[in-house]
Amino acid sequence: MRTHEINRRLAAKDFHVTVLTTRYPGWKERVEDGVHYVPIGFGTGGNRLTRLVAYVVRLPFEVHKRRAATELVVEDFFAPFSTMAAPLWTKRPTIGVVQWLHAKDKARQYKLPLHWIERLGVRRHRRLISVSQGISDRLKELNPALHVDIIGNGVDPGIWNTQPRHGNDVLFVGRLEYEYKGLDLLLEAWAKACRRVDGNLLIAGKGPDEKRVRASIQDAGLSERVQFLGWLSGDKKFGAISGARLMVVPSRHETFGLVAIDALAAGTPVIAFDIPCLREVVPRGTGWLVEPFDVKALEEEIVRRYQQEGLEHVAARGREFAADYNWDALADLQAGAYNTALGELNEPRPKRQWALSPERA
Repeated sequence: MRTHEINRRLAAKDFHVTVLTTRYPGWKERVEDGVHYVPIGFGTGGNRLTRLVAYVVRLPFEVHKRRAATELVVEDFFAPFSTMAAPLWTKRPTIGVVQWLHAKDKARQYKLPLHWIERLGVRRHRRLISVSQGISDRLKELNPALHVDIIGNGVDPGIWNTQPRHGNDVLFVGRLEYEYKGLDLLLEAWAKACRRVDGNLLIAGKGPDEKRVRASIQDAGLSERVQFLGWLSGDKKFGAISGARLMVVPSRHETFGLVAIDALAAGTPVIAFDIPCLREVVPRGTGWLVEPFDVKALEEEIVRRYQQEGLEHVAARGREFAADYNWDALADLQAGAYNTALGELNEPRPKRQWALSPERA
């Protein structure tokens, strides 16, 4: 979403943008909102693993084919290893956009040294764009010589057409990843909190762990107090968010926290764990942060804020804060970062920038 929202605005400013993507079932090359999308790889893209491998194999070749007509290459970091160290092989000025930096977690999941690939790749970049200060700090730990521009994500303009309703239910919106998104912690907290509040827990989204989430709900005897909404978009998504009493974001890790910003824009107060990135987008007065991964604290906060009077004042402050996350303004910032990068990256790299501090343990 971020890639498209930024790029379609750049296309309107006469940037010529080509996006190389993985293939997917029913894939086709197309131009959408002035942005040229080219799915690359082999076959139909029906298998997640094979389409990732095919993309990685084809990407350097496809970039090389377009090199003569390309002024700037933008490497958008992606799972599972973040970066392919694009500056090593593009042979063109290259800047990275970092929406994802969780290779260490994926390394534990898959028992592969993916975080070493991430470290190597970050060290090969000179300029990056990060969506949050928390991610910027981590990038500079990996490569102190980096220049990082912090340009966040934006709120869908359609959400401003909603009005807060402060309904009866508590809402989770996101990819259904059981541990990464903290659904295990939320369900454990909800098992006790639901005895003290009137509404239900609504879960909106899809993901690889949906069966596991459903099984956990059934095992805990929560089937009557938890409802699945499936994948929501557009007005259905806006309506669900604006109609909730509280939004809970129980993630163990986040790079930005767009769901939290969407909730604030809709006038729905947010409860989240006090972790980097989320604390940037849930300031005091717009929601509440609790001790990271403390299930008891999460339970008590849900009950306390559910029963709190005057939520309309919290909603008003949240909407005021979220107004700064405007896609038009963010696209202008990204255009400026690209133009600056072109000027700098076309110059020879100073030798002193290769002098890196010792690695952290």
